[in-house]
Formats: sequence, C-alpha cells, structure tokens
Amino acid sequence: MELMRVLWAGQARWLLAEEDGLYWVEGDPFGECSKADEVDSLAGISFLAPCAPTKIVALGNNYRSHAEEMNSPLPEEPLFFLKPPSSIVGHRESILYPVGQTERVEYEGELAVVMGRRATRVPAERALDYVLGYTCANDVTARDLQKRDGQWTRAKGFDTFCPLGPAVATDLMPAELVIRTRLNGELRQECPTDQLIFPVEVLLSAISAAMTLEPGDVVLTGTPSGVGELHPGDTVEIEIEGIGTLTNIVEKA
Repeated sequence: MELMRVLWAGQARWLLAEEDGLYWVEGDPFGECSKADEVDSLAGISFLAPCAPTKIVALGNNYRSHAEEMNSPLPEEPLFFLKPPSSIVGHRESILYPVGQTERVEYEGELAVVMGRRATRVPAERALDYVLGYTCANDVTARDLQKRDGQWTRAKGFDTFCPLGPAVATDLMPAELVIRTRLNGELRQECPTDQLIFPVEVLLSAISAAMTLEPGDVVLTGTPSGVGELHPGDTVEIEIEGIGTLTNIVEKA
C-alpha cells in the first residue's frame, strides 16, 4: 500500500494506491482516516512531499562503504544531525543550486523513515511499530561547506536540499530493500539496506532517547558509497524497490 500527498484544487490531499486502483483518503493517515472514492483523473494534480515533519533527523556515516570513501572513522554509536523542514521538496520539484555560496553540491540517495506515532524512549524491539512507512530521500549536501564549517547545518540545510517521495510505502521490511541512485540516467549508487551499520530499529531507539519523534517526522538512514557532484541541468533519481523513484532536476537558485 502506498500513500501519496498531492495538491489538488489548491488543497493538500492524500491518495491511496492499491493494486486495483487509486483512491482519495478522507482524514489524516497520521490519525483517523479511511479510503474514499476512486480517483477519476490525475488532471490538475501535482505531487507534494509525502509528509510535513516537525523535524528531519539524518544519519551520518551509517554505511561502511560511505565512511570509507569519505575517509571517516566508523561511528561507535549513531551519528545524527538535523535538517530543517524548509529543506524539503517533493517528487519532480527542483533542487536549487546556491550559486555563489558553494562550489560543490552532491547527491546522497537514502531510505527515509516516516513516523506514524509519537515515539519517546522507544526500545529497539518495538521501534518499527511506530513507523507509518518508508520513502525515498536525497540528502543533498554542499560538501565544501561541510568540510569548511566543521559542522553540518549550513551544508545540509539549504532550501530544497531534502527531496522526499514519491510515496510512503507502508508494508515494507526496511532491511530487505535496495537503494539505487542515477545521475542523468547513469547508475551511481546501488546498495542493499541490510548493509546499514545501525539498522532502522536501532536508529529510532537511539534518536527517541534524545528527542521525541512526532507523527510525520522523517529519519534519513544514511547513504552508501557512490556519492557524487551535481550541476545545474542534472536530473537525479533515487529508486527504492517497493516505493518508486524520486526524480528531481537541478536548477540555479
């Protein structure tokens, strides 16, 4: 089952994709909701990011291969940081390259977790019970600023630096997926999610021990090796089987 958040007639609405068709959702998937009428036409509908989180918690160096390509030590515990909600864009929206502020912007394809319930100090063995589903993410990074600043807020936080979408898939096992990133049609990243250093349930337990995760909050689980540079005019695609493909074009800000 997949949930999509769209703009229709000037309002944010939810769609439910099932094998037999596409349906409107009445209510809120993070609260009470139900399947409503079948969607007659997609005319006039545009994609939005699949949620509107209070915060985005992202993980650094959570694949051994990426830590090695960045010459970073493997973390002894989950290394997490925040991206602002203002960095979110949806499927088919543009990533804006901040010309004059950075000289190297890179893609990072990732599996994103969308929380379905409020989670505080959740044990790892119960953590997946708090998840609504999973979506594709691109943790866009100004790599030169990341190295120069000594911390990651500016490098990770520009407007449009967190594409999410196209849908939230609710019936997946997060350790049984494959992430693929394509740049202008060329495969650049391909890695199974069972290669995460800290699996999803451990991440959620560690994060919720430090801060409460609210319904709709997003956790970016880290990127594998193969990250690379983006330029205006590029098209970047993040594909995860069972979810779909998140596509964004890079434009000058």
